[in-house]
Amino acid sequence: MNYFESVPKIKYEGKDTDNKYAFRHYNPEEIILGKPMKDHLRFAVAFWHTMTEDGSDPFGDGTYQRNWEGNSPMDTAKNRVDAFFEILEKLDAEYFCFHDVDIAPQGDSLKEFFENIDVITDYIKEKMDKTGIKLLWNTANMFTHPRFVNGAATTNNADVYSIAAAQVKKGLDVSKKLNGENYVFWGGREGYENLLNTDMNFELDNLARFYRMVIDYAKSIDHQPQFLIEPKPKEPTKHQYDYDAATAMAFIQKYELENDFKLNLEANHAILAGHTFEHEINVARNYDSLGSLDANQGDLLLGWDTDEFPTDIYTATLAMYEVLENDGIAPGGINFDAKVRRTSFEMEDLVLAHIAGMDTYARGLRSAAKMKNDKFFEQIIEDRYASFSAGIGKQIIENKEDLESLTKYALSLNEVENKSGHIEHIKSLMNDYLV
Repeated sequence: MNYFESVPKIKYEGKDTDNKYAFRHYNPEEIILGKPMKDHLRFAVAFWHTMTEDGSDPFGDGTYQRNWEGNSPMDTAKNRVDAFFEILEKLDAEYFCFHDVDIAPQGDSLKEFFENIDVITDYIKEKMDKTGIKLLWNTANMFTHPRFVNGAATTNNADVYSIAAAQVKKGLDVSKKLNGENYVFWGGREGYENLLNTDMNFELDNLARFYRMVIDYAKSIDHQPQFLIEPKPKEPTKHQYDYDAATAMAFIQKYELENDFKLNLEANHAILAGHTFEHEINVARNYDSLGSLDANQGDLLLGWDTDEFPTDIYTATLAMYEVLENDGIAPGGINFDAKVRRTSFEMEDLVLAHIAGMDTYARGLRSAAKMKNDKFFEQIIEDRYASFSAGIGKQIIENKEDLESLTKYALSLNEVENKSGHIEHIKSLMNDYLV
């Protein structure tokens, strides 16, 4: 069965096309800074928002029109795989991502859940072998089921901790089976509601202990994907332990996990943390820990994780500039952790939304590459810190000064001359690079 019968294979036609089923900016084979655009971007489609969302919200039932419901949960699961790979092929997307509960019914027991996963991942592997499409990353959903009310690896219940371990073990087995390039941990319930009944240090120690078990098991099965922690400040837990990139890196360094873990960063999560997306990417890059990206955007008028498809060229440009400065993002990629709006309920909207996101990041890449070629930011930053390239500044950088010598120098100064940052002018000039 063709689930998207009216949708053709999406090809690049240029910005002047009036064909809505075409890329206007994403040209996968176009060479940017020495390699094809597709290799810079490494696009992935998220199974959860694409295949399991129904368009419901706290105030209304689902609105999405979907044609893959089967006669049983397993029939529906298989139909979803068929429809999903049809989308991937029509978009020419090379990667995908999923949670375990997205692809297989949980059934009445953990054993039944694992058996269902085996059946569905066998079917997914057939599709992968046939199409050449690859698994960017998978993960275990350890936040939806009621058992995880107090967390998974940070729970107060040793039985729940054990179930979480079993679920991740299964996830790693699946990752090896499907040759996953990364494995993600998003701790939706890894945090606390109130400190009055919480031993934070105990919970963080247990979380680190869990991650060390993961590392050991991956080595034992001879499968070592890049492990990624995804920061998010809130929703659903009031105080989540992986609040933002800096907080996650503090945890990683405290427990000496930096050789095994990097970060998967999401644009909407950055907004919730009070940051910009480029800030979070820059922090990770400065720690040599930029792993992968979830591409979406939030609504600045709303205070929750709206997971909109990215259409903001300014943000995409700055994000891609950081990626270029990082010399790429492989083995990570750019995963569309985004869902269509409740009012975009037709089947074709799933394809049209991904076209919009892919075109946006293609434009961001082109703009960032132009700025990098012109050394736009490098020149601005070099000028801003020029006082440290000669004289007393150079002496400081070369560790030739101390508090006494700097005090002597400071007392000799009659006045200090600061230079304007001209930030409004810089923003105006940057706008000229947006394509």
